[in-house]
Amino acid sequence: MPPLLLRSPLSLLLLRRSRTPPPLLLRTSLPPPLVLPGQRRHSAASAQLADPLVAPGVDEAVAGFVIDKRKATEVAHAVWRSIVRKGDVVVDATCGNGNDTFALLKMVADESGRGCVYGMDIQDTAIDSTSSFLKMAVDSQQMELVKLFPICHSRMEEIVPKDSPVRLVAFNLGYLPGGDKTIVTVPKTAELALQAASRIVRDELAIVESFASSLPVDTWVSCKFEMINRPVAPVLVLLHKK
Repeated sequence: MPPLLLRSPLSLLLLRRSRTPPPLLLRTSLPPPLVLPGQRRHSAASAQLADPLVAPGVDEAVAGFVIDKRKATEVAHAVWRSIVRKGDVVVDATCGNGNDTFALLKMVADESGRGCVYGMDIQDTAIDSTSSFLKMAVDSQQMELVKLFPICHSRMEEIVPKDSPVRLVAFNLGYLPGGDKTIVTVPKTAELALQAASRIVRDELAIVESFASSLPVDTWVSCKFEMINRPVAPVLVLLHKK
């Protein structure tokens, strides 16, 4: 049986918007986080309907951002594309005007109708804006893959079914572009939302390890190789039937 080569999961991403200092793009998972400078997201009126699947890769996006040729959202979307697959379940924890929701939808939607984007925002105007934007940008079949909820992102576990393992949760914190700037995300609920996100994202490595450890020792040999001083290096799991 061929070996399983797994990378540590990258499932939780944060694009932080702030009113004064430049925000951060934060990618977190089991390995230490990667932090990159960023900027706030755009309004739906300025959204580009280019297919996110043909946008620049991670290396190109990061390099372009460093020389001021790419936007922070392009870096975020490039990272997402390296993680998300067709048919996945993903969460947009802060819909805003729908730009990230649209990007995630294009990444998960396939012809079989699989995939789902759970989107939420505490402001009704944000949900309305996202819904209107998506109705303009995608067809009715893809629209059915989006579930929008006007609730706080700290309550995401209430809307994502427990039997739906989530590939990625995206955040874009701060205020709603073009909206009331006095309504902002706050640290307490953001922390609760991050904790909730950490509970709903799937850990494929843990699933494989659990399966491998359950195999009977008289018929199977299971072993794992990993670099102990390189936490983001691939983990090699070998399953051999005697």
